Amino acid sequence: MRVPRIYQDMGALEQGQTFALDEDGAAHIGRVLRMAEGEHVRVFCGDNYDYLTEITQASKKNVSVKVLSASINESESPLDLHLGQVISRGDRMDFTIQKSVELGVTTITPLFSERCGVKLTGERLQKKIHQWQKIVISACEQSGRSKVPIVRPAMELAQWCAEPTKALKLNLHPRAQHGINGLSALGEEQKVRLLIGPEGGLSDQEIDMTEQFAFTDVLLGPRVLRTETAALTAITALQLKFGDIG
Repeated sequence: MRVPRIYQDMGALEQGQTFALDEDGAAHIGRVLRMAEGEHVRVFCGDNYDYLTEITQASKKNVSVKVLSASINESESPLDLHLGQVISRGDRMDFTIQKSVELGVTTITPLFSERCGVKLTGERLQKKIHQWQKIVISACEQSGRSKVPIVRPAMELAQWCAEPTKALKLNLHPRAQHGINGLSALGEEQKVRLLIGPEGGLSDQEIDMTEQFAFTDVLLGPRVLRTETAALTAITALQLKFGDIG
């Protein structure tokens, strides 16, 4: 039987340490999987280690485990990829976040643009950010990642573009002169900022703004892709070129 992986928001663990899983972890292990005392669970805390633990006490609401051993998790890509994604409708944003984490994205910033069809403010926006972070955690549990990408607070496109960074800044544009394969080598920090626009694309004014902030236009191919397809295709191409896919 495959040993389940769960995330626990805590510091580094030590061999022999016993601790109680948080509410979500206990519900998954105790109620959903119905695991019992003596069975194994793999825990990660975002510190580049996986911890093999043994259940010492289990019920539907409370589960305690003991750390048996620790092993380095080497699943992280050498590419530090920050996705700036204009918020898309329905479950498309959820899908993009989930799959981008599986592909190795390290940071995600939800963006508002002129043609963004989603109106979120205040408490509703905060709930969405919390929901997206939980999707990130689930994607890490499934894909074997140990470091958990951060979903940053949502912001306006212009604000995100203006942030100082040493990363290579990329914007998908159908009139770009070359694709991702035409990019030169990255610097030592191996950082990329990838901007993905909304379903209707960026406005002319927004495209001009990205040029003012030194974004490089890149082309994915001759076909028009949906926003979620464009994001995942670009991430995959970047991991092929600079990361650990292929």
